[in-house]
Amino acid sequence: MTNFYDVNATNFFDATINVDMSPIYEKFLHLVPKNGHILDAGCGSGRDTLHFLNQGYNATAFDASNGLCELATVHIGQEVQCLRFNEITWQNLFDAAWACASLLHLTEEQLPEAVQRIITSIKVGGVIYCSFKWGDKERYKDDRHFTDMNQERFNALIAQTEHAEVIDFWITEDSRPDRKNEKWLNAILRKNYDGTPCERQHC
Repeated sequence: MTNFYDVNATNFFDATINVDMSPIYEKFLHLVPKNGHILDAGCGSGRDTLHFLNQGYNATAFDASNGLCELATVHIGQEVQCLRFNEITWQNLFDAAWACASLLHLTEEQLPEAVQRIITSIKVGGVIYCSFKWGDKERYKDDRHFTDMNQERFNALIAQTEHAEVIDFWITEDSRPDRKNEKWLNAILRKNYDGTPCERQHC
């Protein structure tokens, strides 16, 4: 999977860098504290990280593709870390996480661990935005793996994780002009506690 984005890094960067995400930014950012720290998990071109920085937020970005990390680092003006979801080790650090069209490349088997690691990385009360192509199966297209999601499948995924709840679902059309026939499942989670005994006592 990473190899596809390394080989096609420049084309992917050019195709996604100017996609208008403003309606989703609005839904997400009003839940993030002013000047909060956002983890951009699977940042791709760095488009969203740069928007968060320009809006006064702190942001940390990573991606699994070396090629995209290099392009995004230049675009953002700060280092983008190259790592995979199963390599996330942050704990209770971020105010929110943004996983836009990135988790969808994991298998159903890999997703619970990846989502749990993101949950663990944010503070109690923090939110996570994520998006998947709308559907009900795993598939391959253009040498890439996709795990599609509908609301039922996404709820089943979150039921396999701990300390987070779904607070919003909505469906959108793809914002790219040549992909208008594709639909996306968008979701926002909130971390409700971190599992420590003292946290449980004060819930």
